[in-house]
Amino acid sequence: MQTIRAGVIGTGFMGKAHSLAYGAVAAIFADVPRPLLVTLCDVDPANLDARARAFGFEKFTTDWREAVADPSIDAVSITTWNRTHRDIAIAALSAGKHVWCEKPMGLTLQDAEDMADAARRSGRVALLGYNYIRNPVLGLARRLVAEGAIGTVFDFRGQIDEDYMADPDAPWTWRMRRDEAGLGVLGDLMCHLVSAALLLVGPVAQVCAQLHTVHRTRRLPAPPHGAAEVDTDDHAHALVRFAGGATGSMVASRIAHGRKNLLRLELHGSKGMIVFDQERLNELELYVADGAADTRGFRRILSAPEHPPYGAFCPAPGHQLGFNDLKVIEAAHFLRCIAGREQPFVGFEDGLLIERTIHGMAASAAAGSWAAIA
Repeated sequence: MQTIRAGVIGTGFMGKAHSLAYGAVAAIFADVPRPLLVTLCDVDPANLDARARAFGFEKFTTDWREAVADPSIDAVSITTWNRTHRDIAIAALSAGKHVWCEKPMGLTLQDAEDMADAARRSGRVALLGYNYIRNPVLGLARRLVAEGAIGTVFDFRGQIDEDYMADPDAPWTWRMRRDEAGLGVLGDLMCHLVSAALLLVGPVAQVCAQLHTVHRTRRLPAPPHGAAEVDTDDHAHALVRFAGGATGSMVASRIAHGRKNLLRLELHGSKGMIVFDQERLNELELYVADGAADTRGFRRILSAPEHPPYGAFCPAPGHQLGFNDLKVIEAAHFLRCIAGREQPFVGFEDGLLIERTIHGMAASAAAGSWAAIA
């Protein structure tokens, strides 16, 4: 079996998720090239050797350039701060590595353009980490739409909310600065809605948005303490027009009390509708306007082996997958793309469409008018 020698840059939440996915993917999907964990990288040396041993890496380094330049490494995962994505991705692609990079692509639209251009020139696989759309029930939703189960889709409604910054006393972080994070909730959360819309409805052609920063300052977590200004957005609302003719709305918030990982989608069609709520990760609701009116209603569909690739994890329906399982599915896709058996989605070209959409929302909000997505 072909092997892919991998390096992971970053050891936080997503660095661990990528490492776990690489470690599990070959045991779950027998058809993928087997990843070998070569180098784990983080700028913080504290406990780096222990993490490398725990995750199963051969070695570790505090210099991402060393990992990118290593001729024995075939693929690089980028799970670092937003502001580092562009430079690491371009360097890795230029060095002939395949790249699996967490979203967003970079701080600016120009960053995303540069990354997409580097991917085109490299001829290597360049995949973005949008694992929510790997959910088997969203695969089912896409198939239902393609089969015409709900007729012509004319309205998309999306909501994504978390509460990680809902507390006004929560400390300032790098996500509060445009020169560290790029966009705020648009780049952190709204992009997930746009990826789902791209999967289920198609590209967005026009947007009309408003942004709001509710908490204008945050306390500094370390000396000299005091307060620092917040110059990224806390919540966003957007009306959208799709290239295919459908319309819709998207809302996102990082200050929604009580919401931990809500991503709710509604697809309204001429013959019915589909509802997905990520806080009920393994369920899809389907309404078809058919049959006697007195017995019509929503059908709740539970994840099952009939919804690939659920069955690769569990032979029994309704037993449920989780966040890290979706990352394993994404890892399998990445490896199949490297082997030439699948085309990357969300690849850097698709990601550029997403970046144009969220940056178009920011431009629309600044101008107070509709903006075309180029």
